[in-house]
Amino acid sequence: MSSSPTLRLDGVGIGTLSGVSLAVAPGEIHCLSGPSGSGKSRLLRAVADLEPHAGEVWLGELAQASLPAHAWRARVMLVPAESQWWADGVGEPFPSPPAAEDLAALGFEEAVLGWQVARLSSGEKQRLALLRAITREPAALLLDEPTANLDEATTLAVEAWLLTRLRARGWPALWVAHDPAQIARVAARHWRIRGIALSPEEVRPWR
Repeated sequence: MSSSPTLRLDGVGIGTLSGVSLAVAPGEIHCLSGPSGSGKSRLLRAVADLEPHAGEVWLGELAQASLPAHAWRARVMLVPAESQWWADGVGEPFPSPPAAEDLAALGFEEAVLGWQVARLSSGEKQRLALLRAITREPAALLLDEPTANLDEATTLAVEAWLLTRLRARGWPALWVAHDPAQIARVAARHWRIRGIALSPEEVRPWR
């Protein structure tokens, strides 16, 4: 397994959150949960260097502050809940054509790369945005409710695909999730936002 460095937050503060410190080891998924408006998405944006924040974020020995924002985001890549598309054609934003087996695992045929983005449903956009991020080979992933627009069967398929890719590449991931069953399936650690801080939650099998 190829391995990225540990993703580490050291005293990060943004909005009402303060003093957030945690470390995500290579190949691990840490889930974040909390009430609507508690700061989950803003915390991911801070880690991606998309918003000013207190504290520091590290990828191994590399500090966020030591790189231009665009260079950091190429390494620590955010996949937002509402995917962004800056081209008309589905295949245009991909740095190279994705593998046919990856497309198939997400429910697509290779012909989808020739579609217009306007033809896609919200769930199709979400799955293809995940694939686009993976294809860019970052060193860590920030996933903001990556299966929110998907039905149960598709959610399970996407989870399995993501887990395989993250473990194979050794990428650390922060994953915002609400569903306790999903957290139990994917998370090595679970952090819940309570007021101004993160608190650790036990990851329990879900029945």
